[in-house]
Amino acid sequence: MKMKKWMALPVMAGVLMLGVGHMGLAQDSSAKQDVKDAGTDTKNAAKKTGHAIKKGTKTAATKTKDGTETAVDKTKEGTKTAARKTKNGTKKVVHSAAKGTAKTADKVEDKTAPK
Repeated sequence: MKMKKWMALPVMAGVLMLGVGHMGLAQDSSAKQDVKDAGTDTKNAAKKTGHAIKKGTKTAATKTKDGTETAVDKTKEGTKTAARKTKNGTKKVVHSAAKGTAKTADKVEDKTAPK
Protein backbone atom coordinates (compact mmCIF):
# COMPACT_ATOMS: atom_id res chain seq x y z
CA MET A 1 0.00 0.00 0.00
CA LYS A 2 2.83 2.33 0.82
CA MET A 3 4.30 1.71 -2.57
CA LYS A 4 1.13 2.85 -4.33
CA LYS A 5 1.21 6.11 -2.41
CA TRP A 6 4.81 6.79 -3.45
CA MET A 7 4.05 5.99 -7.08
CA ALA A 8 1.15 8.40 -7.09
CA LEU A 9 3.42 11.21 -5.92
CA PRO A 10 5.52 11.45 -9.13
CA VAL A 11 2.36 11.18 -11.22
CA MET A 12 0.78 14.04 -9.29
CA ALA A 13 3.96 16.09 -9.57
CA GLY A 14 4.01 15.54 -13.32
CA VAL A 15 0.40 16.59 -13.64
CA LEU A 16 1.02 19.68 -11.57
CA MET A 17 4.06 20.61 -13.64
CA LEU A 18 2.20 20.21 -16.88
CA GLY A 19 -0.67 22.23 -15.51
CA VAL A 20 1.61 25.06 -14.32
CA GLY A 21 3.58 24.98 -17.58
CA HIS A 22 0.41 25.14 -19.56
CA MET A 23 -0.82 28.07 -17.46
CA GLY A 24 2.39 29.95 -18.18
CA LEU A 25 1.86 29.51 -21.89
CA ALA A 26 -1.77 30.45 -21.59
CA GLN A 27 -0.85 33.72 -19.92
CA ASP A 28 1.67 34.49 -22.62
CA SER A 29 -0.77 33.88 -25.45
CA SER A 30 -3.52 35.57 -23.48
CA ALA A 31 -1.48 38.77 -23.23
CA LYS A 32 -0.72 38.53 -26.93
CA GLN A 33 -4.38 37.95 -27.67
CA ASP A 34 -5.35 40.89 -25.45
CA VAL A 35 -3.12 43.18 -27.50
CA LYS A 36 -4.65 41.85 -30.71
CA ASP A 37 -8.15 42.32 -29.30
CA ALA A 38 -7.32 45.87 -28.23
CA GLY A 39 -6.07 46.65 -31.74
CA THR A 40 -9.18 45.16 -33.30
CA ASP A 41 -11.43 47.05 -30.90
CA THR A 42 -9.65 50.31 -31.72
CA LYS A 43 -10.01 49.65 -35.43
CA ASN A 44 -13.72 48.89 -35.08
CA ALA A 45 -14.28 51.99 -32.94
CA ALA A 46 -12.56 54.13 -35.57
CA LYS A 47 -14.76 52.62 -38.29
CA LYS A 48 -17.92 53.23 -36.27
CA THR A 49 -16.86 56.81 -35.59
CA GLY A 50 -16.17 57.35 -39.28
CA HIS A 51 -19.55 55.95 -40.26
CA ALA A 52 -21.32 58.07 -37.65
CA ILE A 53 -19.57 61.22 -38.84
CA LYS A 54 -20.43 60.41 -42.45
CA LYS A 55 -24.09 59.85 -41.55
CA GLY A 56 -24.22 63.03 -39.46
CA THR A 57 -22.66 65.04 -42.26
CA LYS A 58 -25.16 63.71 -44.79
CA THR A 59 -28.03 64.46 -42.41
CA ALA A 60 -26.76 67.99 -41.80
CA ALA A 61 -26.38 68.60 -45.53
CA THR A 62 -29.88 67.33 -46.22
CA LYS A 63 -31.39 69.42 -43.42
CA THR A 64 -29.53 72.50 -44.66
CA LYS A 65 -30.76 71.91 -48.19
CA ASP A 66 -34.35 71.45 -47.00
CA GLY A 67 -34.12 74.55 -44.81
CA THR A 68 -32.75 76.60 -47.68
CA GLU A 69 -35.53 75.44 -49.99
CA THR A 70 -38.11 76.32 -47.34
CA ALA A 71 -36.54 79.76 -46.88
CA VAL A 72 -36.62 80.34 -50.65
CA ASP A 73 -40.27 79.33 -50.83
CA LYS A 74 -41.23 81.52 -47.87
CA THR A 75 -39.29 84.47 -49.31
CA LYS A 76 -40.99 83.96 -52.64
CA GLU A 77 -44.42 83.90 -50.97
CA GLY A 78 -43.57 86.97 -48.88
CA THR A 79 -42.40 88.87 -51.93
CA LYS A 80 -45.57 88.02 -53.84
CA THR A 81 -47.70 89.08 -50.86
CA ALA A 82 -45.79 92.34 -50.47
CA ALA A 83 -46.09 93.07 -54.19
CA ARG A 84 -49.82 92.36 -54.13
CA LYS A 85 -50.38 94.56 -51.09
CA THR A 86 -48.26 97.34 -52.55
CA LYS A 87 -50.25 97.17 -55.77
CA ASN A 88 -53.56 97.30 -53.92
CA GLY A 89 -52.35 100.11 -51.66
CA THR A 90 -51.11 102.09 -54.63
CA LYS A 91 -54.45 101.67 -56.39
CA LYS A 92 -56.25 102.96 -53.29
CA VAL A 93 -53.94 105.95 -53.01
CA VAL A 94 -54.26 106.77 -56.69
CA HIS A 95 -58.02 106.34 -56.59
CA SER A 96 -58.31 108.50 -53.45
CA ALA A 97 -56.03 111.12 -54.96
CA ALA A 98 -58.10 111.18 -58.14
CA LYS A 99 -61.30 111.59 -56.11
CA GLY A 100 -59.72 114.37 -54.07
CA THR A 101 -58.49 116.12 -57.18
CA ALA A 102 -61.92 115.90 -58.82
CA LYS A 103 -63.59 117.21 -55.69
CA THR A 104 -61.17 120.10 -55.42
CA ALA A 105 -61.53 120.84 -59.10
CA ASP A 106 -65.29 121.08 -58.66
CA LYS A 107 -64.87 123.57 -55.82
CA VAL A 108 -62.33 125.66 -57.69
CA GLU A 109 -64.33 125.58 -60.92
CA ASP A 110 -67.08 127.65 -59.41
CA LYS A 111 -64.60 130.26 -58.18
CA THR A 112 -62.60 130.52 -61.38
CA ALA A 113 -65.51 131.02 -63.72
CA PRO A 114 -65.46 134.42 -65.44
CA LYS A 115 -68.07 136.75 -64.10
